[in-house]
Amino acid sequence: MQKIAKILFSTGLVGLLAACSAGSTASSGVGDAVVDTPATSAAHTIVVGTTAPPASLDFTTTSGAAIPQALMGNVYEGLVRIDQDSTIQPLLATSWELDDAGTTYTFHLREGVKFSNGDEFTADTAKFSIDRVADWSNGLKASMSVVDHTEVVDQHTLKVVLKQRSNGWLWSMGTLVGAMMTPNGVANLATKPVGTGPYVVDKWAVGTSLTMVARPDYWGGKIANDRAVFRYFGDAISLTNAVRSGTIDAAIGLQSPELLESLQADNNLVVEVGSTNGEVLLSMNNKRAPFTDVRVRQAVMYGVDRQAIIDTTWEGYGVETGGTPVPPTDPWYTGESEYQFDPARARELMAEAGAVGTEITLSVPSLPYAQSASEILYSQLSDIGFKVKIESTEFPAVWLAKVLKGKNYDMSLIAHVEPRDIPHLFGNPDYYLGFDSPKVRELLAEADAAPEDKYAELMRQAVTEIMAQAGADTLFNLPMIVVTHNGITGIPRNSVADGLVLSGVKKEA
Repeated sequence: MQKIAKILFSTGLVGLLAACSAGSTASSGVGDAVVDTPATSAAHTIVVGTTAPPASLDFTTTSGAAIPQALMGNVYEGLVRIDQDSTIQPLLATSWELDDAGTTYTFHLREGVKFSNGDEFTADTAKFSIDRVADWSNGLKASMSVVDHTEVVDQHTLKVVLKQRSNGWLWSMGTLVGAMMTPNGVANLATKPVGTGPYVVDKWAVGTSLTMVARPDYWGGKIANDRAVFRYFGDAISLTNAVRSGTIDAAIGLQSPELLESLQADNNLVVEVGSTNGEVLLSMNNKRAPFTDVRVRQAVMYGVDRQAIIDTTWEGYGVETGGTPVPPTDPWYTGESEYQFDPARARELMAEAGAVGTEITLSVPSLPYAQSASEILYSQLSDIGFKVKIESTEFPAVWLAKVLKGKNYDMSLIAHVEPRDIPHLFGNPDYYLGFDSPKVRELLAEADAAPEDKYAELMRQAVTEIMAQAGADTLFNLPMIVVTHNGITGIPRNSVADGLVLSGVKKEA
């Protein structure tokens, strides 16, 4: 925590799971773009690197942060966007009105906007995009369930009628569920995304890179670069070596904090540490014994030394939120809970629940921060009475299939980077956490429908109830470590929404 105070927390970036690469290998799709691809040189190409590549380019059917990190704000845009102050700003909608009941939004849409396939962006395509979310298989679609219906008023005016007042709906429209699409562009979303954004996908080398080229017809004007490349690295050391050697222009979400001192000593590099929406969640399968017993879940909350994990695995970087699933940027953040590190109390609860000696498997995704944290978790969980087995789980494919979708796990850990995701994590009993609390769902619904000035307090009450039931243990709020070469400007530093927008990034001589 001491190191956090010494580091600049500056302007914005996306969460956790992405990377970038110069895609000259076999690709999995080329955008159906009406563009003339410019002859680009290295001076006009931005290459950013990260870990955990997307398994698909279709976030309507596939979960995970890597897809929206690459595509939101670059290929897809929404009616609104979330800026670096976490406020809602116009984007494809130039303005909007909300009626007195707080249930009807009237959006005035930007004129002259076209999708990369040449289709015009209109109220009809906006209606199509919002209505289609109901058919998504991505669980995040639940944030659109408050919509009753949409109406096309005229070519550039859209009315959205909600079932009841919602404090969270317009915010969610600035995330991936608000992505505007065209009916003629959804047949091959997994390989050929079509949006209104500044880029089109040129080459996708699965697991290696994603290359995008700038659109000369982009409605927002000239883009700062001609080509932007996400390059994906299998481990933190490879990512660090790539930025040090100049193979990439920037490393995003660096997960080797022990190397920061040497990177900061390199005069060719600029190192900054920002914040994210990434709650590193130690999940307990609430629908599988022994975690069906609240006393066992509470024992985990008391028995895990969260600050020790931050100090050991992240060199002190990261924010200890008291185990609460709330990043410091949210209005209902307190950073406090009853669960201070108390292994003696944890052992008492384990004994009361008759859980001492219970065998559990910790399914650890193949991500650097998760692998590092698993070592200390093994020790701490064993100390309070579990018999722990560590299971390394390839990410993303195996982890998504087994843990997220299959719910076939005892414990796991992953950073959840979707903004304001408490209703998604704890308001859906069918989600992989298995957390099922009618009281929490009632509080979340009350908060969402409340007058705006009551919203934060009711959300705090919901968080308090989640913690009382020990739904999951947030180990820490993930820091965002960004390393750039001198002369690279415009890369956001904090994770606010879910896209890493590259159109403003340029390379100066």
